[in-house]
Amino acid sequence: MKGVGRIYQQTFVDTYSKVAFAKLYDRKTPITAADLLNDRVIPFFDAREVKLLRVLTDRGTEYCGNPEHHEYELYLAVEDVDHSRTKTKSPQTNGIVERLHKTMLNEFYRIAFRKKIYRSIDELQADLDEWVASYNEQRPHQGRWCFGKTPMQTFVDATPLAKEKMIAA
Repeated sequence: MKGVGRIYQQTFVDTYSKVAFAKLYDRKTPITAADLLNDRVIPFFDAREVKLLRVLTDRGTEYCGNPEHHEYELYLAVEDVDHSRTKTKSPQTNGIVERLHKTMLNEFYRIAFRKKIYRSIDELQADLDEWVASYNEQRPHQGRWCFGKTPMQTFVDATPLAKEKMIAA
């Protein structure tokens, strides 16, 4: 981004409901990867009394490393979240996030950069947060489990079942 430098986006998508979170950073590190989970994802799940059980990431250095010294791996261990990794050179393994990125590109970034000149990551983050909220709460999905509901409606509808499964486990 002109005047700001490179921008990296950390993205989280709940594979069932398609509820999404995205946060922008000026670097790509294990700390920034853990920050998205700590700042937005875990609090969202905790507020709804649902446990985040597993994350699927690519094999980037920000996600993978020695579990005893790698900040992201340590964070997952502290939160008791299992970590799965995608197959090497197979972006389709993480297709839900890839599809969200395409949607973000077409419905947010291309439009936002035509309408406005951003002077900081914070300015862009504010608009991204607005778009993600609209995506989660207003935009109906035709996906496998959404059936025309918004991601948030799908998540809320599935919460009793998720809590039931947590008790059974």
